[in-house]
Order: sequence, then C-alpha cells, then structure tokens
Amino acid sequence: MDWNRHFRQNCHEKNGARTRFRRRVCQALTVSDVEGGRTVEIGHGRRICWLRAAFSGVLIIREQFSLVEVGVASAPGKVLITGGYLILERPNAGIVLSTNARFYAIVKPIHQDIIPDSWESSNPFVEQAVQYAVAAAHALFIDKGKKDMLHKLLLQGLDITILGCNDFYSYRNQVMRIADKGADIVRITVQGKKEADACFEIKNTLVQKNYNIPLVADIHFAPSVALRVAECFDKIRVNPGILLLAADRRAQFEKLEYTDEDYQKELEHIEQVFTPLVEKCKKYGRAMRIGTNHGSLSDRIMSYYGDSPRGMVESAFEFARICRKLDYHNFVFSMKASNPVVMVQACRLLLAEMYVEGWDYPLHLGVTEAGEGEDGRMKSAIGIGTLLQDGLGDTIRVSLTEPPEEEIDPCRRLANLGMKASELQQGVEPFEEKHRHYFDFQRRTGQLPMQKEGEEVDYRGVLHRDGSVLMSVYLDQLKMPELLYKSLAAKLVVGMPFKDLATVDSILLTELPPVEDSDSRLALKRLVDISMGVLTPLSEQLMKPLPNAVVLVNLKELSTGAHKLLPEAVSVRGDEPYKELDILKDVDATMLLHNLPFTEDKISRVHAARRLFEYLADNALNFPVIHHIQFPKGTHRDDLVIGAGTNAGALLVDGLGDGVLLEAPDQDFDFLRNTSFNLLQGCRMRNTKTEYVSCPSCGRTLFDLQEISAQIREKTLHLPGVSIAIMGCIVNGPGEMADADFGYVGGAPGKIDLYVGKTVVKRGIDMECATDALIQLIKDHGRWVDPPAEE
Repeated sequence: MDWNRHFRQNCHEKNGARTRFRRRVCQALTVSDVEGGRTVEIGHGRRICWLRAAFSGVLIIREQFSLVEVGVASAPGKVLITGGYLILERPNAGIVLSTNARFYAIVKPIHQDIIPDSWESSNPFVEQAVQYAVAAAHALFIDKGKKDMLHKLLLQGLDITILGCNDFYSYRNQVMRIADKGADIVRITVQGKKEADACFEIKNTLVQKNYNIPLVADIHFAPSVALRVAECFDKIRVNPGILLLAADRRAQFEKLEYTDEDYQKELEHIEQVFTPLVEKCKKYGRAMRIGTNHGSLSDRIMSYYGDSPRGMVESAFEFARICRKLDYHNFVFSMKASNPVVMVQACRLLLAEMYVEGWDYPLHLGVTEAGEGEDGRMKSAIGIGTLLQDGLGDTIRVSLTEPPEEEIDPCRRLANLGMKASELQQGVEPFEEKHRHYFDFQRRTGQLPMQKEGEEVDYRGVLHRDGSVLMSVYLDQLKMPELLYKSLAAKLVVGMPFKDLATVDSILLTELPPVEDSDSRLALKRLVDISMGVLTPLSEQLMKPLPNAVVLVNLKELSTGAHKLLPEAVSVRGDEPYKELDILKDVDATMLLHNLPFTEDKISRVHAARRLFEYLADNALNFPVIHHIQFPKGTHRDDLVIGAGTNAGALLVDGLGDGVLLEAPDQDFDFLRNTSFNLLQGCRMRNTKTEYVSCPSCGRTLFDLQEISAQIREKTLHLPGVSIAIMGCIVNGPGEMADADFGYVGGAPGKIDLYVGKTVVKRGIDMECATDALIQLIKDHGRWVDPPAEE
C-alpha cells in the first residue's frame, strides 16, 4: 500500500488555480428539497450532516420513508429537537446534526418577515461554513449549545485535576480556573471507584456555580471505573494499551511470540470486557477518546508491530472496530508520544488508514510529557503545529509540567496559528509532492561547504552536519567583542573565541562596519578564523568589502553576476516561478536561505518551502537550506517559540532543512540562540543539552513534579547527549521513556524507582536521597561530567 500517496490525496488539493490550505472535512455536499422556495443546505458525511439556514422556522427532518431521531452536536442558535422536528428560534450559521441517515429537510417558516430576498452561495460547506467545524463537531457531542465550536479548534485544558475524594471544592475551583482561562474541555484523572464516586459531587458543584464545561474522565486499567463515571461525565478517555490490563498486559518488553490463535483469543476477550463500556456510553450519550500512547503498547501489539507508529495505530483501531461493530461512532482518536517526530508520523498514518477504511473520525493532538517552559512549548509546537499546518486536528492539548491552567495560553496561541491558516486560505501555486516522506524520518542532507583549493579560510565550519544555528548580529555588538563571543556561546581563552558544542555556526551582518573601524573588523576576523561564517548583503560587500565574507544575494542579484568569485548564500521565497528558480542550476551556493516575509498572509511558509524542496529534488540540487524567519517587532516570546516550532519544525520533522535563522529585533539575543538550539533538538537533529521527558501533574503523580523536575534540571542540565525521564508514576509504561537513558519514576508515596533505559535498576529509594542516587547512577554508567567552572 502506498501510504504516501493516500495521505497526499487526502490532505492536499491538486486542482484549481491554487493549492490552498485544505481542512479535513466530511465528504459530500447535498442541497435538500425545499418547500416554499426556502433554501436549506445540508453537508452530508458518513456520520454527520451539517445544516445551514438563513431564517427561523420548523424543519422536518426525514429519511425517505420515516422520521429519524436527530441529535444536535453543535448549535450556535437556540434549538429544540423533538423526534424528527427541529425548531430554529433564530437564523443560524450552522448546526451539526449527528445521524446515520441520509436525509432531506422540509422547511415551514415561522416569521415570514425575516426571510431574506435571496441567499446565494456557490459552496458554503467549504468556503463559508468554517472548515474547523465539521470533523470535530460530529464527535464532540458535549457542546450543549453553550459554546460556538464551529468557529474554532477546541482547547482541551488541563490535564489534570489532582483528584481525591474529600476536598471537592478545591478540585471544583481548579476546574473553574482552567475554564476561566479559556479551556473548552477539562480532563480529570479518575484512578479508582472512590474517585469515580467523587466525580458526581465535583460535577454537581460545578453546575451549581454555572460552569457547564464538559468533563472528560481519564481512565487507566479499570473498565469498572469507566462504567461508573460515564454516568456523570461527558466523555471517557481510554488507553488501549492499559485499559484492560488483565486481558492485554502493558508491554514488559519481553520477546513474546503470539500465534494467530492466541492473538485472536485476546482480541475476543478485549471485546468482551470493553463492550459494556461502549454500550454504557451509547445509553448515556457519552463520547469517548481512544488515545494510544507510544509508551504503553501491549506486549501483543509489540510482538507484531514493534515500538512503532504502526503499532500505535493498530492498537487504537482494535478498539475502534469494536465500537463500530456496536454501531457506536461518538469517538475521537489520539496518537501521543514524547517524541514529536513519532507523534506526527503516527497521526499521519492514522489518517491515511482511516482514509483507506472510509472512516472519518476527529483527531485530538498533543505531545505527551513535553516538559516545561520553552522546551515544553517548543516540543508541542513542533508536533501539534506540524499537523495543524496541514489542516489536521480537532482538539488540542499542550502538556506542560506546570500548573494546569498555564497550559491554556500556549494552547490558544497554537490554535490561533492553525485557524489563521484556515481563515486566510493560505497556500501556494499547485505542485506535486513526490519526495517527502510522511510516515518515516529520512533527512534530506544538504551538501556541506567543502575546503577548496586556494581558499584562505576554512569554510567547512560555516554549517554543522547535525543542523546549523545562524544569528543576526548588529554593529553595536561588535564594539564589545568578548560579550559578543559569549553571546554566540563561544569559549574564551585569554579573550580569544573558540567554537564549543553549542556555539552559533554563522552570523548575518546586515550592515558592515566602516573600513576604517579596525576594532570591529578584527572582531569579525577572529570569528572567521574559527570557521564561523559571516553573511552580509551583496550591496554591503561591494561598498565595504570584508575579507572572506559570504555574500547574501537574492535571485535577481544572482542573475546580474555581480557576486562572481564570492562565496554566496542565496535568499529565496519558495513561491517563485520555476523559471526564476532555474538560475540555481548554474551556481555553486554555500547555502540557501528560505525567507518568506510575514507580510505575505496568503502564502503558506510551510507549503512554499515544501515546493522549494520538491524543485531541488527534481533537479538534483543538494544545497543546504536554512529556514530564515523574521518575526515582526512586538512578537510575544511564546508566539516566537510556537511560531518557530510550527513553521520551521513542520519542515524539519520531515527531514527538510539544515538549520534555522530566527530574527526578532526586540528579543534577547540569548533567548533567540537558545530557542534555535531547542528547535533543532526538539526535531531530533542536534543535541546540545540534556534532554528531559517530563510528564504533567495528574492524579496518579506520587511527588511534586514541578519541584523535583526543577531540582533535577538544576543539577544535570550540563549533560548534552544524556536524556532523563522524570515521571510521576509508571502508568504509561517504561516505553514512554523509550528515548531516555535514565528514568526517575514515582514507585510509591515517598519512594522513587530508577531506570536505565526501559529497565528498573533500583526500587524504593527514599525521595530525599533519590536525586543524588540518580546522579550516582549516571556516573556509574560513565555519562557524567562535572559542570563547567564559572568564568
């Protein structure tokens, strides 16, 4: 099966004047028969009908021969459903109806005076009716008309309240804080029967305070708990790998062999245990999220598919097939991993499989155990933003090791980026993708600079093989050379700079110092001497020549030939006509800088870059490509992190690109440098600091995650190449630490278990001693180095 082809067909439009942003929506548009000349339009998918009416009235919803029960999934206007009758009290912009039937509507207006003279639309289902609505609405059941979710992605806030059984009011207040921050859904951990009983009181106290925000129960291990809480919460989240632990053991990473008969028996037992929950959800009108975690695949799945995106998809599909067999379709999928690259691949594969099966269910997006601060925001932006840029995803959650309500702001910023792409219909001229790999990571590696005969300096260090960081430097920084060297993260020995592990590779100097400014030019010479590239515009180099600089030219300047005999970097937009790009065939450029100005609202940066990479591949051009993003003045720090992760990360996770150059005139230099390196590390390219896999606080957490995480980071941040997992419990399995070298995991209250890879090596360590024990474990395995002395 050519999954790349299926995914390409499902997510990109090939016809028409432009390749526009395309939202994954339900399949068809039909216009109903109408009575009295009144216009009603119905978009029909496999499990959903979308209806738009420009007036008030009574709609009689009919099948061909009989009335059907219709449930309102989302309604901006006030409605009343009775059997097959839908009463609209005012004109509406769109109502989502969940039904199996293909139906049409007969309209009987109530108020003749409000009917418009005409109502014309060539295709309101796609063009006017908010593309972010339909796929989400038919499974997100829980709206109850209180929020207009047709015009936005839903923000899942918080995981998770720390749920106990006594202090209902504190938990209620936590949910209220999350709702006040703007969350549309709140997920709550429900560990056992006592916690399930407590959910009723929490729900009641929220309703008394007029908080009708939908509540989602996060269930692991115990179907009986899910059965209980389904009576009061709006949605149940199940993890296929560990919901039925007795039937389908969480992976112990044993090499178990299953015969086809054994495999089938386990599936039958899973169906037997899972069916009552599905029936309960149908009875109470509850929704479900079938959420696979990379770290909690069962031994049975691992034995057949390995620790892979394919295994994640199949694990979810086993449960989805049971739901469909029972005619239950009110569910949503999620594919989560702490590695953004794995998360993106799994979501794409899930969508491709659904496309082949003819399914159309919503998708919840999130990077699990993303961590805290800028690291957590960057990982989430890479994973979630990549999919949003292609119109994929219906609910999102940014998972941070921070207070739950702090997740909502970055979540909203991410959602705004995705919705802006939809609203502006961002795109590029049509092109066909033949080379990009959607489901596995294969990096396109550009040809790095080589030392050429006769060159006075070594240009090989201008770019880094694992991913390059370029920075924009200004004239006033050259006045204090030592501070400049430190800000570039160079080592200093008697005032002289030397490159280190995380030193900036090249700088862009848009204005050269005057020829007579010998001090500034000496500072630049010392950077050139350590093989740091100095890029400068052609006009500057012609007027104030700097020896051994790399001249930056655009395609028009390239065609004049004024750059001859100079090492060159070429700035391109990616949306130029192919005839203009053809000049690249005749040059020997050091690198390309992909730079699409932020003022180009209608052009998608991601898709313009993909078009450029297709052109380069078609013409066997292997120039290194640097993603050059110029943020406007006044950009918020979180918007910069999320914007870089979304726009550059969406390309780097597909192996497209060799580095980044982030510019923001009013941002701190160190912040921009750190963000650049974080971006490369988050995309699994260049590792320059300790990597942390850190889960958010939840009801299962056995210690203060934020405090312990900060404590461990303070003592271990200087270990590039080392990955440490800090887990509040082991609920998602040691597989969630698959990328980690060492694990610090809550084993019991006040006790910590230590892992090496996926293997527990020490159990029951007192928490007071656990951080020191972790450090000793790192030392025992030869991965420790002492922190560098303060200069």
